[in-house]
Amino acid sequence: MPDYVKPAHWADPKNKLFPHQVGFTCPPQDWDAAPSDFLRMAPETVGVHGWMLHVPEYRHQLDQRKQKFDMLEDFVHCMANNGADVCGQVGSNWVHASGLGVEGVRQHCEMLSEKYQTPFHMAGYAMVEALRAMNVEKVALNGAYHWPGWWQGTVAFWKEAGFDVIWAGNFVDQGWFETQEEVNDCIWCFDGDLARKSFEYVADKAPDADAYLINGMCNFRRAGDGLAQRPVHLEVELEEMLGKPVIGHDTALYWRIFKTLGLAPTTRQGKLLSSLKG
Repeated sequence: MPDYVKPAHWADPKNKLFPHQVGFTCPPQDWDAAPSDFLRMAPETVGVHGWMLHVPEYRHQLDQRKQKFDMLEDFVHCMANNGADVCGQVGSNWVHASGLGVEGVRQHCEMLSEKYQTPFHMAGYAMVEALRAMNVEKVALNGAYHWPGWWQGTVAFWKEAGFDVIWAGNFVDQGWFETQEEVNDCIWCFDGDLARKSFEYVADKAPDADAYLINGMCNFRRAGDGLAQRPVHLEVELEEMLGKPVIGHDTALYWRIFKTLGLAPTTRQGKLLSSLKG
């Protein structure tokens, strides 16, 4: 295959719809909130586009993510052709499912970024970058809805990256559900008060953690109107309650994308996103 050349006309600002253009992709069979969430907190100079991975037989299995890992290159290629300035991959499990290891994932992101002249960030690795930037050493994981193999893979990835994971467990481990099947039936959306209760539980188990983390792209239904909200919407409230940084994979990915663009959120956010200067 000849060396890729990004269409030259995208280098001219007058040819772009927005001065800053962001592309997101998400796992198959998930309606992803990332494009909407990111756009709501971004300056009006930012435009966002989503691209769903298409795997009709997808069953949320880790081995399927490894088998379809090359689809992420298709995504970056497509977004580069269409003038994206940066690309973000939603879904925290893809980094450990790949089998590449921490350094291998870093090199893969760098390779795609250079090949398509478009920075590419993965949520799972963005968390590692965010924790390093905040000089965090000890963490505790709210594994939320993730199946044991999912959150355990995340813990292994963080340990390989050099972090001390002093406690980790999902909603079943925390006692909010009897079985993983009950959790799965919620399809990633849970009662709003579970965010507070689950983080209180994790904090009680790991009072010495430097930061409290939440796996994946969990959603909590807001009281009153039932709107599903990811951790990025709740981080200020949770940090005030816990007195520690609260970081989800959504928060980490948005932080990394804003950092690449040289921008910052226009909304009030938690410690990680508030560290950015636009």
